[in-house]
Amino acid sequence: MNNTQLQEYDVVIMGAGFAGVCQARHLLLNIPNIKIALIDPRPEERTEKDLKIGESMVEIATLFVCKELGLYEYMIDNHPPKFGLSFHWPKDPTKTESTDDYYHIWANRQPPLASFQMNRAKFERDLLKMNKAMGAIFYQGRVVDVDLTPKDAIKTVKVKKVDGEYIELKAKHVIDGAGRKFIIGRKTDNVLFGPDNLFGLNTGSAWVRVKGVDRTIFHDGYDPNSITCSHYYATNHWFGHGHWLWMIPTEKESQEISIGIAQHRRVIPDKEINTKEKFYAFLKANHNMLYRLVTSGEAVDFHYLPRPSHTSKTMFSEDNWYVLGDAACIFDPFYSLGTTMIAFAIEGVTEIIRAKLAGESNAEEKRSAYNQFNLTYTRFNNHLIKYHDKHLGHASVMSWRIYQDYIWWFGVIVPMYLGKWHLDLDFIPRYVKGLEANMNGYSEHLYQQFNELVERGANIGFMDCYRGDQLVWGYNTLEHFDDFLENTKLEPKRCNIFASMKYTSFYNTIWYAKFLWKGFGLSGFIAPKNLYYLFQNLNNTIQIAIGEIIYKHFTKDLPANSKIAKMRQEFTSYEYRAELQPWIKEVA
Repeated sequence: MNNTQLQEYDVVIMGAGFAGVCQARHLLLNIPNIKIALIDPRPEERTEKDLKIGESMVEIATLFVCKELGLYEYMIDNHPPKFGLSFHWPKDPTKTESTDDYYHIWANRQPPLASFQMNRAKFERDLLKMNKAMGAIFYQGRVVDVDLTPKDAIKTVKVKKVDGEYIELKAKHVIDGAGRKFIIGRKTDNVLFGPDNLFGLNTGSAWVRVKGVDRTIFHDGYDPNSITCSHYYATNHWFGHGHWLWMIPTEKESQEISIGIAQHRRVIPDKEINTKEKFYAFLKANHNMLYRLVTSGEAVDFHYLPRPSHTSKTMFSEDNWYVLGDAACIFDPFYSLGTTMIAFAIEGVTEIIRAKLAGESNAEEKRSAYNQFNLTYTRFNNHLIKYHDKHLGHASVMSWRIYQDYIWWFGVIVPMYLGKWHLDLDFIPRYVKGLEANMNGYSEHLYQQFNELVERGANIGFMDCYRGDQLVWGYNTLEHFDDFLENTKLEPKRCNIFASMKYTSFYNTIWYAKFLWKGFGLSGFIAPKNLYYLFQNLNNTIQIAIGEIIYKHFTKDLPANSKIAKMRQEFTSYEYRAELQPWIKEVA
């Protein structure tokens, strides 16, 4: 255990919210005897005032919290389960009384990897206590200044504690997880705001939490012919022109839910949504079922955040400072990717700090590569929202767009994370180059085609990202193409990411061919630029297949899972013995 009077640390983490407490635990679990301090103005016991946006995790964030932080049992005991994402569009915007009035993409089963909803205040409180029990020191107070000295020079964090005392903490590494205070961001001019830096994203967000709701207004839970999971415990998305709403259960016992809106200012100005009364009026006029739901319970809080989105120039600095969570970036929470970006970042930060504390020669190479990966990956997540202001209310186009995003999520991003390829110094530069090329080429071209279809008011059919009857050979987006689950390939690089990328690229080509045919006919299908991107996707498939051959050659002698291989080897000496150990005498 650390001395509570010690004020010199390996790492000082500013902010004990989700990012800060997760980073602290990950460091404690992976670097023996590391000395960590956490600073936050809030007390250990969090209240309803500490509730904030971000109550939903998806597969990667859940893998991180449950597998990498060892909190699966804790999550099962304390937080609601999640059954994927569901999507809903009004059939007639003037009639939105019940779910019968919407077109639906229902999460029809539990995805192959579990996920959770979350009560943020409870999670942060409990994890802070766990970190203290593991040796982290908590200071309740506000950071008033931080001296970010260059390179490996010791940093100083000046703190005003709640009792008025000023203290200075010395640290080799400083992490800003203090959210929108932007302690490091403002100190270093590191934060980027505004649509010009965010692929045009210009949104606001309002949300309310309500407890004791009558959830049968949404669904009575009985649907034996359609699903094998819960409609209520999915994260439900409700769409309309220039906006989408989330509906997330955050507490099982109190039947509390969070309902909020991401509104695009080009369509919905701030003044029309920025109070509780206006928000409720909006729900009543545009999604009356949700209005009935929130008014069936007791309101807990209401918030309006006028400009939630931003990003950073640097995430992991050569001067041993790091920005995490909202202090680094946040975009539209459409796919609940905020905690996923945090998971990727935390693992990178831990490995950089571990390598630097150990004096490893490639520590700076890791810092540079992980910084570039996280910057590019977050840009990609921001790019996923481009032109949403035009597309959200068009059920046909948006369903195709969601389907394509799901192809990449389950086909590449999830297995990449699970195999720890985001920490591999050979893989990162190739992946980053591919993402940048995708954003600047194929994806941008595709978004322009979506725009054209929306402007025409075209109906190109409805794509359901959970069903397996829309592309060839029964493909569905939840498929994975390496047996990393079945054979527990959970060690770094055991998961064959190249197989996943190869088949994902192939099915994306099939998806794009169908999209061109449905949306633009023969003339559009054979247009030179469209053919170019079709063949580019096929070429990518071939190139990745070559990479897979090389990967298989160098990993042919590696067991899928070392623990299983060891147990099987031990089992070769097994002998059956039809006897029990004596116990009567010992009891007597």
